[in-house]
Amino acid sequence: MSFQIGDTAPDFEADTTQGHIKFHDWIGDSWCILFSHPKDFTPVCTTELGYMAKLEPEFKRRNVKIIGLSVDPVDNHAKWAVDIEETQGAKPNYPMIGDPDLRISKLYGMLPASAGGDASVRTPADNQTVRNIFVIGPDKKIKLIMVYPMTTGRNFDEVLRIIDSLQLTSAHKVATPVNWRPGDDVVIAGSVSDEEAKKIYPDGWNAPRPYLRIVPQPK
Repeated sequence: MSFQIGDTAPDFEADTTQGHIKFHDWIGDSWCILFSHPKDFTPVCTTELGYMAKLEPEFKRRNVKIIGLSVDPVDNHAKWAVDIEETQGAKPNYPMIGDPDLRISKLYGMLPASAGGDASVRTPADNQTVRNIFVIGPDKKIKLIMVYPMTTGRNFDEVLRIIDSLQLTSAHKVATPVNWRPGDDVVIAGSVSDEEAKKIYPDGWNAPRPYLRIVPQPK
């Protein structure tokens, strides 16, 4: 099963390094980042989990909960966390889901329904498609899906930038242009007519083309 932006994120129950959760209840009124890993004790993922631990306060400040998933039991995750802290200087301070039966990986379309076998004997290559980032809103809708190859570490600074854009554009009728950073100019959403835009932006806007209406970022 594959998902698109705007679909409801599937709910599930699972054991994590911070106890048993029901996913939608755990998200609550927050935003959520669910990011997945093909196997514990893999090199690229080790660096990613450590960096996310360092970045977690920035996500928390934005009302974003972080949760990881790896195709191994929770007990393995706890042992891996020791390595992550020793090599990356930070220990995961967010829950890590255990998915040894591949149930959640298949539920989220990261592995085919036919995938099976004991997770302990599956290799990272067997699970190489379990390298996703899902950003989920408080409404439990999927706002972003990113899929990375095993050999390319994920850019979580970019994910933080995306969160800033998603939260801004969900609160205001604007869109963020290429390479936008918080504080940069934005564009008025195409769904907003000029008449409506005049009420929102009485001082007007810069329009190099009628469809490209540039305004300062709303406060």
